[in-house]
Amino acid sequence: MVGLGAIARKLFGSANDRRVKGYRPRVAAINALEPEVQALTDEQLKARTADFRQQIANGASVDDLLVPAFATVREAARRVLGQRHFDVQLIGGMVLNDGDIAEMKTGEGKTLVATLATYLNALSGKGVHVVTVNDYLAKRDSEWMGRIYGFLGLSTGVIVHGLNDDERRAAYACDITYATNNELGFDYLRDNMKYERNQMVQRGHNFAIVDEVDSILVDEARTPLIISGPLDDRSDFYNTIDTFIPGLTPEDYEVDEKQRTAIFTEAGTEKLEKRLKEAGILKGGALYDVENVSVVHHINQALRAHRLFQRDKDYIVKGGEVVIIDEFTGRMMPGRRYSDGLHQALEAKEHVRIQPENQTLASITFQNYFRMYDKLAGMTGTAATEADEFADIYGLEVLEIPTHRPVARQDDDDEVYRTVEEKYKAIIETIKEAKGRGQPVLVGTTSIEKSETLARMLSQSGFTQKEFDVLFDGDDGELVFQVLNARYHEQEAYIIAQAGVPGAVTIATNMAGRGTDIQLGGNADMRIARELAEVPPGPERDAREAKIREDVSRLKDKALAAGGLFVIGTERHESRRIDNQLRGRSGRQGDPGHSRFYLSLQDDLMRIFGSDRMDGMLQKLGLKEGEAIIHPWINKALEKAQQKVEARNFDIRKNLLKFDNVMNDQRKVIFEQRIELMTDDNVSETVAEMRHDVIADIVAKRIPENAYAEQWDVDGLKEDVKAQLNLDLPVDEWAKEEGIADQEIEERLKKASDELFADKEQRFGGEVMRQVEKAFLLQTLDHLWREHLAHLDHLRSVVGFRGYAQRDPLNEYKTEAFTLFEGLLTQLRQNTTAQLSRVELVQREAPPPPAFDDRGMAPHHLNPDTGEDEFALAAAPLLQTMFEEEGRAPARDPNDPSTWGVVGRNEPCPCGSGKKFKHCHGQFV
Repeated sequence: MVGLGAIARKLFGSANDRRVKGYRPRVAAINALEPEVQALTDEQLKARTADFRQQIANGASVDDLLVPAFATVREAARRVLGQRHFDVQLIGGMVLNDGDIAEMKTGEGKTLVATLATYLNALSGKGVHVVTVNDYLAKRDSEWMGRIYGFLGLSTGVIVHGLNDDERRAAYACDITYATNNELGFDYLRDNMKYERNQMVQRGHNFAIVDEVDSILVDEARTPLIISGPLDDRSDFYNTIDTFIPGLTPEDYEVDEKQRTAIFTEAGTEKLEKRLKEAGILKGGALYDVENVSVVHHINQALRAHRLFQRDKDYIVKGGEVVIIDEFTGRMMPGRRYSDGLHQALEAKEHVRIQPENQTLASITFQNYFRMYDKLAGMTGTAATEADEFADIYGLEVLEIPTHRPVARQDDDDEVYRTVEEKYKAIIETIKEAKGRGQPVLVGTTSIEKSETLARMLSQSGFTQKEFDVLFDGDDGELVFQVLNARYHEQEAYIIAQAGVPGAVTIATNMAGRGTDIQLGGNADMRIARELAEVPPGPERDAREAKIREDVSRLKDKALAAGGLFVIGTERHESRRIDNQLRGRSGRQGDPGHSRFYLSLQDDLMRIFGSDRMDGMLQKLGLKEGEAIIHPWINKALEKAQQKVEARNFDIRKNLLKFDNVMNDQRKVIFEQRIELMTDDNVSETVAEMRHDVIADIVAKRIPENAYAEQWDVDGLKEDVKAQLNLDLPVDEWAKEEGIADQEIEERLKKASDELFADKEQRFGGEVMRQVEKAFLLQTLDHLWREHLAHLDHLRSVVGFRGYAQRDPLNEYKTEAFTLFEGLLTQLRQNTTAQLSRVELVQREAPPPPAFDDRGMAPHHLNPDTGEDEFALAAAPLLQTMFEEEGRAPARDPNDPSTWGVVGRNEPCPCGSGKKFKHCHGQFV
């Protein structure tokens, strides 16, 4: 029976259809303008940009100019690139301009679609950021689409790894800036660590279009961006903490070796509180008071170091250093250190030199960074499955844009085998059959290891692997294949672009080929750029170029006749979206294509959802070896399983974001305050207000409200005045005066401190004093903010235990984080006042503002799937080059693995075997 919803959709169309239909009148208006725009000369077309800008200056909105601006961009693209936007691409551009997500199938030209909304919004002069997943795409797209913007009189910049501040500032000053998500986030964090407004590189967050929006705002958003730097030497603190652990008895703590956790019992907590008070480490009355959160964290780490980590099993002590032993390989891992103070706790336990702990200097999640933009939009081939998350977290609606031509791809039901071996045999047979027809094959795997396993099995079946080479014609029938598992590589983009050549067999991890279409017959432009790079312009180049285009056209016809690209999935991913990305590689622009997924009951997703029972049932039903079960019901069941996993992952991300939102609110306050202070040349009023607040706090603390004069703490007040204001005043004499009140004492203190500062200003000069006040204020704020971030990290690591006491960890975190933040503001007033009250200058000339020094700082973004630090991986080749240039490349002794340092998995093994590291000493055993 057909449901009412289905009948309604048939009659009226879905909400998506109705929204798309609403854009059609403006598409017609743009098409109506086309003859008029085509009649313009190049100069007249370019002059329209200045005209549009004048209209915006006169009060017109960006939306008012959409129709003529889109018509202008379409014509510019036709003249410059020879590409004319299709009607559906115009709709995609309107969706982006509305601040939503345009879901467009692979090969529908998302890169070109972005030019419409980018140009329109750049007319305001506030800047547009186009965000890509890697440096290669940022550079490629800025050069490629930048030709359109340049033709229309707009400037284009690009931000990639390794630029200095001046280069970054110039790129951000352009009308349109292409950059990766990581670079944008780190530039924002670094900007908010600088001391002068003109040192900052970004100029605001007006409008961003995020390419591959699901990858950036969902997948990569699982871990924050972090900038870290070394802490001051705290060896004494770690050593003192370490002395408390050996005296504990088994009744004082509980250890769970399986979960690798150790916690103190009530008896242990009482014992520790007493000892910590005696040592003068504890603030306040109890160990778990909010001001002791760092002490609790380091005590817990010391307990873990003593009770969970064993010398010569988890680590060894060599050359006065604690060296981690890899739990999988049993090999030493020099250079690697445990985080969060655990390595320092082990060094204290072993009584070796304690190396400084790295401290978080600044951090932000992608969710909170991108929510700063006044308008945010995105585009991808696969966003519908995450529509709830985009709406909930970012307020973005997902719209599916119709394809230019109907999709002609054939999607088969999944084939399910009992074992992995049977599955791989079936895959290899299918590859051979397709190869025999001259049909190009793309095989998608879920990990690098699995792509290498399949490659090994193909090699055993008579295939030959070719590295970084392209088979342009399958006529010879040679059984060759290529493996793509390098991430973000220009070479990879070239090879994936040629994966549509007849007979080509390409094995790729799911991320491979992002931003590059697989064109049947191959990509003529990429071949020309590569093969004719050394050939100068002229008749010879023209002839060879024509031959390549003719060759590609012939190969395309052959690939079409063979059935188009055959996509084979070797297993289902946790997320349907990743499966759809792989499937969407086939059937580009109405081309024929084929896709099929091969599964086994031993796959991760199948095991999670009870494949043991299914295996027993299938054996009873007589399923023979090599046979598969194929049924639409299995597809439905798998889809439901994936939805459950996706919902769980969304809940985890949402919960993490709730905690980060607490820090984000505080981050906004601090960063906005910093920018105000940097912009303001005169902060004397702010400093005076702080000083007066400190005086009010001192008086309120030592002279309680409605207390008699004999109850006043006059000695304490005198000490505070000396410590905070650097004034030796006869406070004790004032207190003896008849009828004096706390307000009178407060006014006298304010007057005395104001006189002290007036005297300093007269001696140093007003300009110098302003510089000093500003420098002290910013440096004190930064120091306290970094300490505050460490406190919040430590609070986050221990607040989860509150759940055992039936208290909501999030509410506890919010309450205590607010208390800590209030403490930060109080400390800021006190420290700034105390330092400025004591400052004395020898020189009269105004000191220049301190330059931003990022030496010792390191950016980090952990890949949520592998745990590897993407920025460390990106920087490794640069460091190696730097060592080589300076003639001090670290020597590697083939017989001593401790001298090898960090070895890339695909590097030759330093032992000299000739094998790759991952197949030799880096092999998991």
